[in-house]
Amino acid sequence: MRNDDPARPTPDSDPLSAYIERFASVLIDSGIPRMPARVFAALITEDDGRLTSQQLSDRLDISPAAVSGAISYLTQIQLVTREREPGTRRDRYRVLDEVWQDAIFQRDAMLARWENSLAEGVLVVGADTAAGHRLQESVVMFQFLRQEVSRIVDRWQERRTALRIEVAARMEAASRAEAASPAEADSRTEAASPAEAARGEGDTQSGD
Repeated sequence: MRNDDPARPTPDSDPLSAYIERFASVLIDSGIPRMPARVFAALITEDDGRLTSQQLSDRLDISPAAVSGAISYLTQIQLVTREREPGTRRDRYRVLDEVWQDAIFQRDAMLARWENSLAEGVLVVGADTAAGHRLQESVVMFQFLRQEVSRIVDRWQERRTALRIEVAARMEAASRAEAASPAEADSRTEAASPAEAARGEGDTQSGD
């Protein structure tokens, strides 16, 4: 399907499509290839974070092959998971709610590998050499970063728990308000009926 198809919303006419493209641009600037960036942006803006290959193809106006390539990249860097759509043989792709937290944990694992490799370098060049001092300082830096990241993640998990309780309370309140609205409208109508009837009688009497 062409982007100029009048039956298809364009980014200019569809705020969500426009946002997906803007967010994808931010991801592209961060080093993620264009197509995976667009697919990830589409998934993360879906209510349940799930879309099939066909849905992604339709939403982004791209070929199934482009979706497949993007998904391969995103699953490889563990930003997206693949699962089977219930009752079918089709796969669907999902962004987890903890995607950013998981990305930080992955970065922690990478920092640990760098730290270990640098520590090995200290032994190779000698701890009392200029190169050894440089490598050792890098080791200490990565140790510090990993400790701080661990503390930040612990604090975030506490904040996330409180945030989810807050969001659930707001959604429940909104649901109750929506459910009460028709009943309130009916009660207002019933309350207005006697008054309207009285006004009607008064108009009749004055007409007489």
